[in-house]
Amino acid sequence: MGGRVLILCTGNSCRSQMAEGLWRQLGGKAWEVYSAGSNPAGYVHPRAIEVMREIGLDISRQESKSLDRFRDEPFDLVITVCDRARESCPVFPGARETLHWPFPDPAHATGSETEVLAAFRTVRDQIAKTIRDYLAAHEA
Repeated sequence: MGGRVLILCTGNSCRSQMAEGLWRQLGGKAWEVYSAGSNPAGYVHPRAIEVMREIGLDISRQESKSLDRFRDEPFDLVITVCDRARESCPVFPGARETLHWPFPDPAHATGSETEVLAAFRTVRDQIAKTIRDYLAAHEA
């Protein structure tokens, strides 16, 4: 299996950016991977970049972008990774499958730097497991 996947979040700065990088790595060349936001922040969160580097993935060149850019494009799979994006997500009639995978927003984590980074790592690892499980279940 493979195809085009669009991962949506509100700000397109943390969860969807990490998911884009992880899906690109885990799905390989079989997938075209994009992420976008319903209200893009305009940057990729520095802590998301940091925790992805810890596992050997560089997402520093990814961009925060609006889902408007993708409205008229066909996708095999559209995934929302936060509840707000799901509520404001337009219908993608060309999508073969639409999924909702809500993850907590690590950008709202509080505490020491160590605790905040731990929150980012936890979400990163939850996203990676969910993508791995999906890909394993949908291999041809």
